Amino acid sequence: MANTYHQIYLQTVFAVKYRNAVISKDWKNKLFGVIGNLVNETKCKTIIVNGVEDHVHCFLGLKPVVSVSELMKTVKAKSSKYINDHQLTAERFEWQEARLNDGVGQGYGVFSYSQSQVDKVYRYILNQEVHHRKQTFMEEYLEFLKNFKIDYDDQYIFQELI
Repeated sequence: MANTYHQIYLQTVFAVKYRNAVISKDWKNKLFGVIGNLVNETKCKTIIVNGVEDHVHCFLGLKPVVSVSELMKTVKAKSSKYINDHQLTAERFEWQEARLNDGVGQGYGVFSYSQSQVDKVYRYILNQEVHHRKQTFMEEYLEFLKNFKIDYDDQYIFQELI
């Protein structure tokens, strides 16, 4: 696009279905590389992908012609297919989906940042294992929603297996 300039930084956060801790240290870096490549294939720019056993953070530069929902649909579908095709988990792998009033949605959080915050967000995502020694995923996620002043309903937050 000639004469179209943009700078859109987003962090997406998505969880394993029921927040099961199944992302193994043995293959998580490969998975994060796959997710980064999937983002790049959409012509967006991966800055960093990292996470722990039950969820993933993806920090990226978004192209304005790409919708966040289509990007996340692609990333989640193709990365779960990768995990299942390579039989990386004992049971069928799925990412968490959101429970919506009209059925099921994609299930992710997305948060925007300015250029001045890029280094801080990068370091935060890089240090996920250290961070999660002190705070659970749910505590972290609810803190994001609070800090970004996002209204939410508890019944639509990532569900756990009961």
